[in-house]
Amino acid sequence: MHILVVEDEQRLGALLRRVLSEERHTVDVAATGPDGLHMAGTDTYDLVILDVMLPGMDGIDVCRQLRTYDVQTPVLMLTARGTVDDRVRGLNAGADDYLVKPFAMEEMLARVNALLRRRNRDLEMSEEIRVDDLVLDQVRHEVRRGDRLIDLTPKEFALLEFLMRHPGQVLTRTQITDHVWRYDLDALSNVVDTYIHYLRDKIDRGFERTLIRTVRGVGYKIQD
Repeated sequence: MHILVVEDEQRLGALLRRVLSEERHTVDVAATGPDGLHMAGTDTYDLVILDVMLPGMDGIDVCRQLRTYDVQTPVLMLTARGTVDDRVRGLNAGADDYLVKPFAMEEMLARVNALLRRRNRDLEMSEEIRVDDLVLDQVRHEVRRGDRLIDLTPKEFALLEFLMRHPGQVLTRTQITDHVWRYDLDALSNVVDTYIHYLRDKIDRGFERTLIRTVRGVGYKIQD
């Protein structure tokens, strides 16, 4: 999974990155509230681990802003203050769980795994994803555009699903590779461009409106 850690304590941020990476997650780290808000606001993460005490903007305000932007990524809040009032403030701001420092890494991983399982269940409950006249059915593993049934390989399906879960958002090649191919050794440097070409041939060719767009020098998006 793709996890964002927002933690200004450099040693703890590095430790969390290492521990989560050993569990085969892709981990980004931000050290300030504004940077964390900007990165989490892209809505491409599966989980955000968010410290409360941050420079520039505290974690409570970051979490509240994310929910205002309708970013529903699960948030695990970290704090050195463990009073009931502190936990209530975090949960009321939109956090999904709360962990008091200092904590055991085993407990942190257990809470991370619980939040990721919950997120996966929520995603599975949504059988169809729609962008314009393009429909991806996760249960039947089918894709249709208009009345045309489109045959996709498993990797093409996974790539299209990732794009459609983030309509209108620019996804970098690194984000796409991390999510779709992860640690697959076949994921060469040009694999994303190649598979985008395959998808365009199947999704956009013959239709008046082009859905898959290139953002030069950045990556790709599917138009919402």
